[in-house]
Amino acid sequence: MQITDVRIRKVEKEGKMRAVVSITIDEEFVVHDIKVIEGEKGLFIAMPSRKAADGEYRDIAHPINSQTREVIQSIILDKYRMETETAEE
Repeated sequence: MQITDVRIRKVEKEGKMRAVVSITIDEEFVVHDIKVIEGEKGLFIAMPSRKAADGEYRDIAHPINSQTREVIQSIILDKYRMETETAEE
């Protein structure tokens, strides 16, 4: 599995969400609405989710294992940091 494209839309409103991201996997499959969140321990990603009837939020799409999540998160956050640094210059 290769992430072949990352598109970042920065969020300028107050709150912990910093960006909304779409990724393309193997130039064949797209996942929209991945969120970049500023947490107590730094940036992390939240996969797209939907509010269920019981009020809980459940991921619509997500990696099956933690290694894949770490790879996706690393690629997204690296691109986010690059775009943030470029915008500041």
